[in-house]
Amino acid sequence: MVQINELFNRHFASSQRLRKKAKKKIPKFAYDYLTEGCMDDIGLSRNRIPFKSVEFTPQYIKRPTEPDISCKLFDYHYSAPFGIAPVGLQGLMWPDAPVILADAAYRHEIPYILSTVSSESLERIAEVTQGMAWYQLYNPTEPSILTDLLKRLERAQYQNLAITVDVPTFGLRPRDFHNGLAMPPKLTLKNIYQAAIRPHWSLATLVHGLPQFKNLTPYMSKESKKLELTEFMNTATMGPLDFDSLKSIRDRWPHKLIIKGIMSKPDVDKAIALGADGVIISNHGARQLDQGEATLPLVQELKTTYQSKIPLLIDSGLRSGADVASALSLGAQFSFLGRFFMYSVCALGKEGADHAIYLLKAQLTQIMQQVGAKKISELPGKAKLKNF
Repeated sequence: MVQINELFNRHFASSQRLRKKAKKKIPKFAYDYLTEGCMDDIGLSRNRIPFKSVEFTPQYIKRPTEPDISCKLFDYHYSAPFGIAPVGLQGLMWPDAPVILADAAYRHEIPYILSTVSSESLERIAEVTQGMAWYQLYNPTEPSILTDLLKRLERAQYQNLAITVDVPTFGLRPRDFHNGLAMPPKLTLKNIYQAAIRPHWSLATLVHGLPQFKNLTPYMSKESKKLELTEFMNTATMGPLDFDSLKSIRDRWPHKLIIKGIMSKPDVDKAIALGADGVIISNHGARQLDQGEATLPLVQELKTTYQSKIPLLIDSGLRSGADVASALSLGAQFSFLGRFFMYSVCALGKEGADHAIYLLKAQLTQIMQQVGAKKISELPGKAKLKNF
């Protein structure tokens, strides 16, 4: 069993409890941004249904062993088969969240992916993680910005670049429109009131300052700083991403290149043709296409054809170590969680990052002990999707 120390909070041993606590700790506009999907939130429910439909076959009459949950990905040994997915505006939801999460990821030897629209700079995160963080790229509309970002990533010694391809347009999120979400947050009477009744968040924000798009600040004009989030994303970070533009980035990036946002066989084929080193099966946490397909059944569908050709990674919909085990059993080689980690940090502050990692490792280990898997490579085939 994974050793649980004083940083594990026994009162919050599930994603649901962490989410409820987070809701009480952060302003409504920040909570809405974290939890909202696209349009009518249909995709949010659809992502979760397959994970709730997984059935494992336990094996009990055998010698018990302590599972080894470490794994190898892109020539690096990680302590667990999961990492922290890129989440934009993390500092809006909890001040200094990118540094809190990146530091914990480095200490626990799991990957942290920094978003282009993070509230912390790629240079700072590289320093915190000793160059072990990944970077998630939204293709800038200006070629000069892309050139400079790639140079900055090289100087900071990033090794893994994940290009997000599922943003030909920014997702329409009704609550963000209603809240007038912008960076920095607009100081409307409504938002001031929401912040005032969340004193922990407000005090932490006073200490760290209002969040900014620190990776993009050098390229932002006075006009772009006044735009609401949707307008800014559409005008600054939604450059074209066809095969040729991706090929240009592949040719310029000398390290591992991962294509994030893949949701179809044709796009996996194109990623392989590009020379990508891996793909992340992802629907952006159901924030882009409300009627889109869930990720878990697609991973299961793709594994037979593509597992030997390119690593299949997954995010979107995972909320626990049991979900990680399900994804690995059905064909994924690695998994990433976004909202789960943010729930934990918003709920518990700095200690939330360590708590989340301990909880996921304990849950994953428990599942492996139940099904008789000594190591991660023995999980494939241990579960099935009921009614899929």
